[in-house]
Amino acid sequence: MRRDIFQAIADPTRRAILALLALQAMTPNGLAEHFQTTRQAVSKHLQILAECEVVTSQQQGREVYYHLEAKKMEEIDKWLEQFRKLWENRFEQLDQVLLNLKNKKR
Repeated sequence: MRRDIFQAIADPTRRAILALLALQAMTPNGLAEHFQTTRQAVSKHLQILAECEVVTSQQQGREVYYHLEAKKMEEIDKWLEQFRKLWENRFEQLDQVLLNLKNKKR
């Protein structure tokens, strides 16, 4: 099954894993130390993140390190852009209302 980036960030644990991997590459055991869950649960999250192409794995000796594919996160940014423009327009309208109210008080 092909997963998309939004499935990757749908779960709070996966978002936390992404935040940790944004700082440095880590092994599943290293990641599991940050959560009150099993290594197997973390591995399942990593599997989903890999299916979403948000992380990649790299074998280094006996260890497997996971790396964040930050470029893939651009898809989220593009989707959020439409809302960012909406918010900015609303803030500009609010600024104008506040300015009008301030001028009326004078």
